[in-house]
Amino acid sequence: MKVERLEIPEVILVTPPRFGDNRGFFSETYNLSRMTEAGIDLPFVQDNQSLSRQKGVVRGLHCQLAPYAQGKLVRCTRGAIWDVAVDARTGSPTYGQWVAAELSEENWSQLWIPPGFLHGFVTLTENAEVQYKCTNVYDKASERAVIWNCPHIAIDWPVNPKDAVLSDKDLVAPHFTEATNWFQYS
Repeated sequence: MKVERLEIPEVILVTPPRFGDNRGFFSETYNLSRMTEAGIDLPFVQDNQSLSRQKGVVRGLHCQLAPYAQGKLVRCTRGAIWDVAVDARTGSPTYGQWVAAELSEENWSQLWIPPGFLHGFVTLTENAEVQYKCTNVYDKASERAVIWNCPHIAIDWPVNPKDAVLSDKDLVAPHFTEATNWFQYS
């Protein structure tokens, strides 16, 4: 398994190997001991899956507050997405900074986004299917969001804002300035 720490070192890009022949391929997409060796050592308790039919669908930026804060191991099993993590941990040396990686059925990479980070993505293809493992269950009361194009974060999204497709809820999410003290860096 290839392991790459991004500019925010707690965010990790992992690429499991695929073994192929004329029939197709086989891949071990999750192995507890290998993930632990890579620095992803929290237990997963929930799996999620989404399908976005259009190119340019933006989902995020989302998180959940403690005691339901979630780490996510995200992968794209059909199509391609551009996946983003934003450090929302007050006191962190990378507070307010973001990193991103393209995840696709072709590159087979997965992105580990630890608790304390905002998460979002934009679809780069039609019919993009995303699957992710979570370290905590969904809790509506703990859910928070930040507007995807917040100028305080200045994410360089690979989509024209006029072409972005968002949910009604994500369209009215607050700015990052309202996310202070959601998480503490330790």
